[in-house]
Amino acid sequence: MANEKSEFNIPFFLENDFIRKKCNVCNSYYWTQNQDGINCSDSPCQEYTFIGKPPTKKSYDIDGMRDLFLSFFERNDHKIIDPYPIVARWRDDVYLVGASIYDFQPYVTEGIIQPPANPLVISQPCLRFTDVDNVGPTAGRHLVIFEMGGAHAFNYPKKEVYWKDNTIRLHHDLLTKELGVKSELISYKEGFWSGGGNAGPDVEGCVEGLEISTLVFMSYINDNGNLKEMPIKTVDTGYGIERWSWLSQGSPSGFHAAYSPILNKILNFSGLKIDEKLIIENTKISCANVPKTDQDRLLNRKKVAKRLEMDVEEIDVLLTKLEAAFTISDHTKALCFLLSEGVVPSNVREGYLARLLFRRSYRMMRILGIEKNLVDIADLQIAYWSKEFKILKRMRDEIVEAIKVEESKYKRTLERGADLVKRLSTDIKSKGKQEIPSSVLVELYDSHGLVPDLTKEFTKDLDIKVKIPNNFFSMVAERHSKITQTQEQPKIKDLEKKISSLPATRAIYYEEPYRRRFKSKVLSILGDKYLVLKETCFYPEGGGQPADYGIINFKNKSAKVLTVQKIGNVILHEITGPSPKVGENVEGEVDWDRRFSLMRHHTSTHILIGAIRRVLGEHAWQAGAEKGVEKSRLDISHYESLKGEQIEKIEELACETIQKNIPVDKMWMPREEAEHSYGFRIYQGGAVPGAEIRIVKVGDWDVEACGGLHLNSTGEVGILKILRTDRIQDGVERIIFASGSQAVKYIQERDRILLETASMLNVPIERVIKKIGVLLDENKKIRKNLEKLREQTFPIEADELLEKALQVNGTKLIVEKRINENEENLIKLGEEVITKDTSSVLVFIVVVNNSIRLLVHVGKKAMELGADASKLADQLAVIIGGKGGGRKFFGQGGGTKIDNIEKIKPASKEILSKQLKK
Repeated sequence: MANEKSEFNIPFFLENDFIRKKCNVCNSYYWTQNQDGINCSDSPCQEYTFIGKPPTKKSYDIDGMRDLFLSFFERNDHKIIDPYPIVARWRDDVYLVGASIYDFQPYVTEGIIQPPANPLVISQPCLRFTDVDNVGPTAGRHLVIFEMGGAHAFNYPKKEVYWKDNTIRLHHDLLTKELGVKSELISYKEGFWSGGGNAGPDVEGCVEGLEISTLVFMSYINDNGNLKEMPIKTVDTGYGIERWSWLSQGSPSGFHAAYSPILNKILNFSGLKIDEKLIIENTKISCANVPKTDQDRLLNRKKVAKRLEMDVEEIDVLLTKLEAAFTISDHTKALCFLLSEGVVPSNVREGYLARLLFRRSYRMMRILGIEKNLVDIADLQIAYWSKEFKILKRMRDEIVEAIKVEESKYKRTLERGADLVKRLSTDIKSKGKQEIPSSVLVELYDSHGLVPDLTKEFTKDLDIKVKIPNNFFSMVAERHSKITQTQEQPKIKDLEKKISSLPATRAIYYEEPYRRRFKSKVLSILGDKYLVLKETCFYPEGGGQPADYGIINFKNKSAKVLTVQKIGNVILHEITGPSPKVGENVEGEVDWDRRFSLMRHHTSTHILIGAIRRVLGEHAWQAGAEKGVEKSRLDISHYESLKGEQIEKIEELACETIQKNIPVDKMWMPREEAEHSYGFRIYQGGAVPGAEIRIVKVGDWDVEACGGLHLNSTGEVGILKILRTDRIQDGVERIIFASGSQAVKYIQERDRILLETASMLNVPIERVIKKIGVLLDENKKIRKNLEKLREQTFPIEADELLEKALQVNGTKLIVEKRINENEENLIKLGEEVITKDTSSVLVFIVVVNNSIRLLVHVGKKAMELGADASKLADQLAVIIGGKGGGRKFFGQGGGTKIDNIEKIKPASKEILSKQLKK
């Protein structure tokens, strides 16, 4: 489809003597005025020729190029639109904005809502992780974060704005008339683009080896590879602002064009000085051969060395460091942008990608020896980019705090890393393998934060190979970049077909949320189980709020409502008991106590998130919620466990908001109007579908898109009590709370427990803590005395153990099983044994719950004969499904295969015998 000539027989090409040619390198078709051209003018088919001699009449930095781009299209009847966030919280299919068209999918492109302007122009920051591994090595051709200049026109069936011809004319005029690029230097390469759920033919604008634009004529909806005609033909152009700036400057690399002041600082921090000729030649060669393997990288280095007549090893060292500086420039900017929008580094969702950026950045800083400058570099990024993106400056303190916390976590990871890799390598070698598999490298990164080259560094003296895939980070990013769609239950799909002809159910619960009883008419009954009414007060499950319960009365009979579901615009009541007939009039009654408690908890959730944001910062976003009758939970993104004083302050602010009795306004608004009025914070609870969305506004305290039922004012909540908080995963805190009468019950229960405790201690409530402190001190003293008495028995116990010893080639082997015994005492006892008899070898098998711990002691004389506690512990641990290690005189191990416990004693003798024979 991409190479059908009819798609590209565009008047502009035909009127201006462009000819269609086939590239002699990539075999792509392209359009050019250069009769003698033999390639498409894109890399790798052509080496960069603009470096040092830009084809433009003027040089532009990023800000200048952005302004030129926007003003040009504004003069050509496009309205300038402010950039959207880079975290696509209004969408449920992607985490991040990967192109400017993402801002308008699917609502505008599918005709659900009108575009904010038509045509429009935007300069949108984007994040893509597809080529994250190539960010440094290709010298600017690949970036994780970039600005996409998007000129968009939305062509409706009866109203076309412009299509292919004008799209290319505008692009060509910007290049030639505004920038002064000679027309014969520009080629348009044919292609086909797909992204964000849409697809269409495209042409790529290329100049002197650099692709600078992709002009997509979006014509299809891409439904898992099946292309369907779009109702609205969309002009989707992507102008790479960094690349246009690079073309105009002719800089040694794309990073010099986009990051010049920041890059220079990074190079100064590291003391790295590289001749410009080396940078230029490396940039030219990297465009022709994107390194996919270590061999590719070395081949590139050799080509550079040959051109400059330099030593290839010297070049390799210098360019490795330069590429690290390039990567730091890109990744720290991307990280700052993510953190500024409330992303908390973690192991899930967009938090995973933020952590990936941090770890790669930190690793590159270690290569340059500039880890200490981490915050300095973040501050440079914030200062440089906040001129255009103000949120960076506003969020500066939170960005820096998040980076410091992540650095602290990563340092702890690195401290544990060497031992972890050592144990893993031993296990792999014991299975006869000589290389750590790629799958294990991914697991080491995902679960333990070890980047592959660190794993390789830790295995330097372990006689095991580590082969790192060149696309490692692209591979792991791909795994974590896609949202897993929840599969619809088959039951729902079946019901959807059956109710397709029914009219929408009138939702009285929105019109009158305090109404308890209502009259209605039965429209349909499905399988004597699902009841469809003309109107209903019963709230269907959704928005984190459970469905209402209640009863439906008819002709002196009653049916219980077990749950309520909404499918499309039809509401189904699942009932048990007698069933009314179709057309019959019924009366419904909502379980009001349950409903009111749910309303309280739902409104409390909004009050609580407002308080959390004011205490923890703007980075705190809802990460999940569940409203209950007796209590509710709210999950929030935060980089540390909540502290006691923070919890108290959150609760205090929430209760103050309740006391102020602030009105809670509920309104339906056009999506675009809601976003414009309140920003993208309205998607606190996740993406909300539809052209109109329901906004719940608690004064100036909180505003969200929410379909749940709420009170009319905060005062009706009565009281809010945080019951506990949990760290459910790295980066996410869970808050369990209760409101109203349910909160009172929990407070009374805690009071009762406190009163009983005071009674048992025979002290007033206010002296409970002091009394417990006294008892704990007394308990500590008693335990110390018991420990001393226990230690006095060690010599006697040691003699008893030695009497049971088994003679093994000049040593005395003791294998002893203990149940739930204190390990510290057993270690001291073991030391007593090997001191009394230096030829002894003692193995303690300690059973704790459903696992086994091994403690191995070896006396001095036994060591001289060849006994090794570390190896003995490791080999015994394998029997019980675990690992072990330590020193020659003392080793530890463990496992969970309890059934193999009886194998340890004979194995101890066998392994020790082999050690002593060596």
